[in-house]
Amino acid sequence: MTPPLSEPRLVVGLGNPGPGYANTRHNLGYRVVDVLASRMSGTFRRHRRANAETVEGRLLGHRVVLAKSRTYMNLSGSPVAALAAFYKVPVTAVIAVHDDLDLPVGVLRLKAGGGDGGHNGLKSMRSSLGSGDFLRVRIGIERPPGRMDPADYVLKPFNTAQQPDVAVAIERAADAVECLLTEGLSAAQNQFNG
Repeated sequence: MTPPLSEPRLVVGLGNPGPGYANTRHNLGYRVVDVLASRMSGTFRRHRRANAETVEGRLLGHRVVLAKSRTYMNLSGSPVAALAAFYKVPVTAVIAVHDDLDLPVGVLRLKAGGGDGGHNGLKSMRSSLGSGDFLRVRIGIERPPGRMDPADYVLKPFNTAQQPDVAVAIERAADAVECLLTEGLSAAQNQFNG
C-alpha cells in the first residue's frame, strides 16, 4: 500500500563513505541521491539522530528525505532504520537506490520487495528494517570479468568506455525516483524497466 502524500518518502542511496570510494561501482546509489539533492537545491548535512547525511525538502511537490549512510555498505541498515523511525516512514515508503551485478552496465530495473541477491547493503537494510518490502531502483554494473572476486570488482571505478553510459544511467535513475514519487511503481516500471 502506498502511504498518503503527507508522509515523507525516504530515498536511500547505498554506497561507502569517503573520497576513495566516490567513483566506484558500489557507489551509484550515493551518486543518484547527489543528483536528486542538486535538483532540490539541497545540501547534505549530518543527521543528529542517525549515522547518516540527509537532505530534507520537497521533490516535485512530495516530502522527501534523501539519505546516505556514513557507515560502510554492509552496515547501512542501522542508519536507514533509525531514519525511518525518526521520520515515521513505513518500509513501503523507503526507496533504496543501488548497484546490481545481475544487470548490464547502465540498465535500470525498479521493483518492490524481494531478496538481497547477495548485496550487502540490501541484506543490512532487510535485517534492520525487519522487512524487504521497500522499493528498489537497481542500476546495472554487470558481473566481473573472468575470475575476479565480485567484492573487489564493486570497489573499482568504471572503465573509460563505460563512463558515458553510467552518467546517463545516474540521471535516468534520478528520473525514475521522481517518477516513483509522482506516478507510482507500475508507471515507473513501464517507463524505466528497459
